Amino acid sequence: MRILLVEDDIMIGQTVKEAVEQEHYVVDLVTDAAMCEAAIATTKFDLMLLDINLPDKSGIEILKNIRNSKNNIPILILTARDSINQKIEGLNNGADDYLVKPFDLEELLARINALARRSKGISNPTIIYAELELNPLTHKFTNNKVEIDLSPKEFAIMKSLMENIGKVISKDYLENILYSWDDSVESNTVEVHIHHLRKKINRNIIKTIRGIGYIIEEGNV
Repeated sequence: MRILLVEDDIMIGQTVKEAVEQEHYVVDLVTDAAMCEAAIATTKFDLMLLDINLPDKSGIEILKNIRNSKNNIPILILTARDSINQKIEGLNNGADDYLVKPFDLEELLARINALARRSKGISNPTIIYAELELNPLTHKFTNNKVEIDLSPKEFAIMKSLMENIGKVISKDYLENILYSWDDSVESNTVEVHIHHLRKKINRNIIKTIRGIGYIIEEGNV
């Protein structure tokens, strides 16, 4: 999952970015509204962490513009402790959740995980397909109850495929959720990760749709 973090305090932003990336999410950090709007226009994000108090424009105005454009990205707003009106205004204008500064990083990660599940229509964090089980909270993946060691990027690919059984996931989409702006991407990187996953699962569960992407088909058990 790729997250856009909008935070004008660079020290806070870097701390949050590093903590969230430890959970194997991809995080892009921007520090003002202009950068935020440019990022949204050019990159597909799965979730946004939005500071309300930005130097060039209110986060509430950014939130309104996003919702007016029919963009349903889950948004968690970050507010100051005494900004009750901002919290109410944010929720009334389409924010999905809020967190008050200073916040505990564990609580932030829990809220991110909850929003990610909600956006996928998943109430139980464990995703099950045939004998495969994947838990995004514990980062455990098992095949017939035997735990399989996946790299963070292999885990992210498998999670995306298992959340979208019967749907083709494009290579471009997978690259988008695996790599931030700071990463360099080799042309065959996704194919390499898929190859490793197939060897570890030891079954032909992941199908290639030539020229389009990859799929775990419904009923392919």
